[in-house]
Amino acid sequence: MSRIGKLPVSIPSGVDIKVENNLVTVKGPKGELSQRVNENLKIEVENGQLTIDRSNNEPQNRAYHGLYRALVQNMVKGVSEGYQKTLELVGVGYRASNSGQVLELSLGYSHNIFMQLPDEIKVSTVTERNQNPLIILEGCDKQLVGQVCAKIRSFRKPEPYKGKGVRFKGEIVRKKAGKTAGK
Repeated sequence: MSRIGKLPVSIPSGVDIKVENNLVTVKGPKGELSQRVNENLKIEVENGQLTIDRSNNEPQNRAYHGLYRALVQNMVKGVSEGYQKTLELVGVGYRASNSGQVLELSLGYSHNIFMQLPDEIKVSTVTERNQNPLIILEGCDKQLVGQVCAKIRSFRKPEPYKGKGVRFKGEIVRKKAGKTAGK
């Protein structure tokens, strides 16, 4: 049996889960998420815990068992606590600002980059003196927060010689040695 799939998902107070026709809907203080689950899996909610069981031991069903349990766990955590990622802009003249859901990035190109963010994501930018600018993204959908972060990071990935670019807060970029003057 899947080690991840057999673990029950504990449901915190304030979170409501509905299951009908293999569509799991999780509603909490941070928002509402839904996920369609494979029909070979059986979902039960009882005593404040959600369990997922599979009908047989086919390899595909075993893989789905752990996958859907992890997806439901991420949904429960998202609507109760939420997810937050912080991006750091490293480089001279790199700036970030936001007005509502529009993020404006100045990353060394000839024009600024304007990015319209989804309504499910809350964005804030922090600019302090002698510190790198920060972009803080928050939301209840783990996949969406990660996808938006990856899109912002793709505008200027950290380069290996000076380390300039958009990186996650705390990310370590391994630097390469540059050219050496030789005779």
